[in-house]
Order: sequence, then structure tokens, then C-alpha cells
Amino acid sequence: MQHGYRCPTVEQKQRNVSGNSTYAHRNAGVISVEAVEAPEVITSDWIDEQLAPTYERWGLRPGLLAELAGIKERRWWPDGVTFDQAAAMAGQQAIEASGVDPSEIGMLISTSVCKHHLEPSVACSVHHQLGLPPSCTNFDIANACLGFVNAIHLASTAIDAGFIKYALIVDGEGSRYTQLRTIERLQSEHASVTDVFDEFASLTLGSGAAAMVLGNLEQHPDAHRVVGGVARAGTEHHTLCIGDLDKMTTDTKRLLEAGLDLAHEAWKDAEADFDWVNGMDRYIVHQVSSVHTRLITERLGIDPAKVPLTYPKFGNVGPAAIPITLAGIAPELSAGERVLCMGIGSGLNTSFTEIVW
Repeated sequence: MQHGYRCPTVEQKQRNVSGNSTYAHRNAGVISVEAVEAPEVITSDWIDEQLAPTYERWGLRPGLLAELAGIKERRWWPDGVTFDQAAAMAGQQAIEASGVDPSEIGMLISTSVCKHHLEPSVACSVHHQLGLPPSCTNFDIANACLGFVNAIHLASTAIDAGFIKYALIVDGEGSRYTQLRTIERLQSEHASVTDVFDEFASLTLGSGAAAMVLGNLEQHPDAHRVVGGVARAGTEHHTLCIGDLDKMTTDTKRLLEAGLDLAHEAWKDAEADFDWVNGMDRYIVHQVSSVHTRLITERLGIDPAKVPLTYPKFGNVGPAAIPITLAGIAPELSAGERVLCMGIGSGLNTSFTEIVW
């Protein structure tokens, strides 16, 4: 029996047909996880200064980003740094930290939300920049902020099946262009108070990159074992957050409520197969805001002291947020400690994946 996982009975499997998709892994582990910090610091105070006339016109007070969302800062890449370059920087760092020969990497998955074009995939450029072998299958997974967690599951499945020895997951996100365009629109004298609230979530975004190398436990017994997890869909909410590089509009209140409901439903149904309430050492919650973090810990009965935070400094870095947070606390973790990565992506989808350090 694996840490935290209980093999479901036939009755439990039947019950979960209308609830969670449950998965377990046998032979996959995390060898390295690395993050690259974008160098330019953009404070919420600076954004408030840019929007001061709009706030004054509509009787809004500055400070909502820092005080309500809890986001003091976010990062930008220098002008000219592309999303694929950021992802490749993180990928190179993760490969070097793993000690794995790049020629043995059999799968590259890019989970970046941010893309300069529809095709080719971001993975193609990252594959080329890293000099990975022609035998390395490479592709993108697009699932909003949930992509990296989905990629851990997919890569672990490929390793379990013996299809590949190693997988590399990368993610590079950048909020510079989107936030400059958002500020420009909201500075217009035609911007309404509704526009401010519809585009508020765009101002919480941040830039950064992260990468992870996974391999099989037979060759790497010291790797951090991927136990398994659950996934659940609530796609009736797919219109609550819609965005591209130019503009993102979000029904923040309804998205928050629906996301909490979906996560709670997945959590309740997961109790039959996993023990995540007792003995869990860290909960890596997707980094959205102080409000989201407080409410999800209350809803699921999670100890807030076990939830490391990166949003105050980095903002919401999309699918890179979970690996950035995990990379930040990795030096503090001891062998045998249990970590639950908890992702929610607009759409809505949620997935939780347990890793034993």
C-alpha cells in the first residue's frame, strides 16, 4: 500500500463515476524542481499610481491589490524576454540540478498559458533551445492554471508504463504585456467601474518560470515519489474567466465561489481513497490571493501554517505558481514528508497530486 492511497473498492469506483477521477502511480518520482525569478519588481503601489485618476473618478480607494488580495509585488521579465526563453531557462536549471543526461529525456511537456502564437507549440522552441534529442516527444498541455499538475500526472503515467525514462515539465509565464495593456485601457476616460472590476484579476498576475524532472524510482530510489491523486471537472463554469495576452475578464466573485465548491467536492470524494487530512506536512495551494487562500483552508479544514505562500511577492503566476512554491520550500523538506499539490484552473477543473519527499 502506498503512502496516503487506499485501493478503491468496486463500490467506491462506481460511486466516483459521477465525481472524481482517481489515479495512482507506482514507479515515478520527482528528481528536481527549480524556479527562475523574473528580475523586474512591479509593486501594487505603482499600479495604484497609474490608475489613481480612474479610482478617483469612480470613488474607489487604492490598495485593493495589496490589502484585499495580499499581493504586494509581482515580477516582469525584461522587455524582449519571451515565454519560451523563460521556460527554457527553468528547464536548463532543472536538468542541471537533476544530473540527468539530456539525451535520455524522453518527454518534454510545456504547460505555459502564455503563448506568442497558436502554433507551433511552446515545447518545440524549448526542445530546440535545450538541445534535447529527436527521440524526445514534446508537446504543450493547456489547462489554465492547472496545466503543471496535469503534466505531473501524465509524465508519471508514461514513466510507470515504461514508455520513457525521464520527463521534463517546463512553464514560463509573463504578465508584462497584459498588465500594460490593462492599465492603458483602465486609464481611459471611457473606462467604467465595471471595467475595473472585470479586469482586476489581470492586475494580480505575475511573471516567472519553473521546471521539473521526473524519473523512475528503480534507477533513482532517492527521488520524491509521486503517489497519485484526483481530478474533477466543473465545466459549467467555463465562461467565468476568459483571457488572451491582450485582455482577461473575470467574474471574480463567482469564480472564487465555484472554485471553492469544486475543490471541496473533490476533497470530500477523495477521502475514500486518500488520507490527506492526517499526516500531510505541506499543502501547495495554487497562489491566487489572501482571500482565496484563507477561504480554501477554512473550507477544507487545512492548517494554514502548512500552506507556504508566494503570492505576496510573485502574484498569481498561473500554472508556474505550484512548482515555484514547491521549489521554494524544497530545501526545508525532509525524507518521508508528504506534500499535496492542489491546483484549480479556470474552466473549471481541479486536481490534487500527492508527492512523498
